This record gives sequence, C-alpha cells and structure tokens, in this order.
Amino acid sequence: MRVVTPGELSEGEIEAWRELRAKTGAPANPFMEPEFAVAVGSVRPAARVAVLYEGDVPAGFFPYEKGPLGQGRAIGLGVSDCQGAILRAGLSVAPGALLRACSLSSWEFDNLEAGQVFRVDAAEEFDSPVIDVGDGYPAYEQVLRAQSPKFLKTTLAKERRLGRQVGEVRFVFDERDPAALRTLMEWKSAQYRRTGRRDRFAKEWINALVRRLHQTRAPGCSGVLSVLYVADKPVAAHFGLRSRTVLSCWFPAYDPEFAKYSPGLVLHLRMAEAAAAEGVGMLDLGRGDAEYKGALQTGRLRVSEGSSVRPGPLAALWWLSREPSRRAHSFVRARPRLAGYAQQTLNRVGRLRSR
Repeated sequence: MRVVTPGELSEGEIEAWRELRAKTGAPANPFMEPEFAVAVGSVRPAARVAVLYEGDVPAGFFPYEKGPLGQGRAIGLGVSDCQGAILRAGLSVAPGALLRACSLSSWEFDNLEAGQVFRVDAAEEFDSPVIDVGDGYPAYEQVLRAQSPKFLKTTLAKERRLGRQVGEVRFVFDERDPAALRTLMEWKSAQYRRTGRRDRFAKEWINALVRRLHQTRAPGCSGVLSVLYVADKPVAAHFGLRSRTVLSCWFPAYDPEFAKYSPGLVLHLRMAEAAAAEGVGMLDLGRGDAEYKGALQTGRLRVSEGSSVRPGPLAALWWLSREPSRRAHSFVRARPRLAGYAQQTLNRVGRLRSR
C-alpha cells in the first residue's frame, strides 16, 4: 500500500480506480469517482488516498482526510453524498487493519454507501430518495400521475401560470455561465441563514470546490448547473454532479420572490426530463426527509452514518468529541414532536439572523 495526496495519483492509478468502480455493480455515483477526490484534494490539504496493490496491480483505493491527531473522516465530509472504499471484488480488508495502515485512530462517515466494508461500524441507516428515469421521462410522469397526481397537476399548472404572468419559461440543463453559479450560491447562503442552518458557502473551501467541479468534465464526474429562467431572469437553479447514468442532486435553491410558483419543483421536473434525454437513469436526491423529495421520488437507496474506531486514547478523545452530539441529533430525529420544536427554533434563529 502507498498513501498519496489525490493530486499525486498516477494516470494508471486513476484509470484503475475507474475500472474497479465500474465493476462494483453499485450505482455510478460521481462522488465515488477519482475526479471528486482530486477536486477535494485541491482545496483540502489533509486529503489522502491509500492505494492498495496486489503485486503491481492496484486492487483498491481508500480516500480520506486526516486530522492532526490521526482522526480520519470521509473525503469531503459535510458535502460528500456518497462515501467509502473502492475495492476489487472479493478483496477482503478489515476496517481496523486499513485504519492502522493509514495511521488513523478513527474514520467518520455520514453517507456510507451500501455494501461497504465499514458497514459493520454504522450507527444509523437513512433513506436516500431517488428518481428512476431509466424508462424515459414519459414513463416517470406516468408514475407521478399514479402516486402523486395532485402534486404533478399543481406543479405543471404553476409552471404555465409563471409563463403567462411573468414571462417565457426557459430551462438550461447544463449552464456554463459562472454568474449563474454565483447567483445559486447566494440564494443557497440566504436559505441557510433564513432557516437557521450553518451556511456551507461561508466556508471558502466549499466555495472553491463547487467552482472547480463546475469546470470538471469527465465521463464519471461532471459538474452540472441547471437553471430555470423566466423572461431571461434566473428563478431557480441546481448544481450537482453526474456520471453517465446517475445525477447526484446537491445544491438546489430558488428566488423567494417567485415562491408562489414553486420554481424549485418545476426545476426538478425539467431536470428529470433533460437527464433522461441525456441517458441518465437515476437522479439521487440525497439523504434526508423533505416534502418535495417525497413527492418526486420513485424509490430509495440506503446510506449509513457512524465511525470506525481503533481502540486507544486518541479514538476515545474523538468519541467524546463526536458521539454525544450525534446521539443527541439521532434522539431528536426519532421523535417527530421534538424534531418539530427543533425546526421551529431553527426558524426563529433564522429570522433573527435576517434582522
């Protein structure tokens, strides 16, 4: 095994990573491709990749970030929607042995892919809603008409009303204009503040990562900025990553001025239509419950949260710093009334921020 920064991977290793990933049989999630690791490595100096060899042939890759005391985390933790190791089929690797070889006392994850070797260390599992457009967009619309007829009818009616009352509605699936990306990031920051949540775009490394990925073009990982325009003014936008067959939904936002038209929902329907036309078979909406995800989804994947820990004082320190908070969040999520109170508190915090 050798440990390198993502930018130090050779072309041969990157190609081997792609080949191993293609053979796993898992959905081709772009967060699991080498381009995402390299992009994170360009803005996160602590990013590393352990390359496992069988003779002269790469047999596995384990991307991670390492803290000063040996505490590890999934690469891009906080914004990565799919995490884990990329291993040759049949390769048996014990999580503890892998951590020891990387000099890690622990490894934290919050969107661990199903079937990973670290699954034994998962504390909780969550649904990640998906939209299946493998049979084409008309087939997806038929599913919506059956499972969410009121939602589809209302959303399409709002789209028509938007066109009549405001101006011509235009959708761009892959917008390259950096100004449109800046607009999306401003909307998303305002949304985070309005809802009392941590503003991810207040972190420069996330800003830089998104800008870099917007310029990334690779078969397994390309940045896609989708924008809904009305009278040539952007009213909703989304930035995500796509492979040949999967579009991972990441940062959606809209202009609150047009909220009564539900432009975010209209945007997602147009994204599904355009993705299907591009040969994408699945849109991964990401972990978490949201009303719009429930209306749009056709199925679900499972992801896990937890940590793999090697016994020792450093791991104990990490556990004390992380686990009580994680358990508190889990306790609240499992109790709808408490979760409702928590949401109300976040909303009040957001209103204070806005003032």
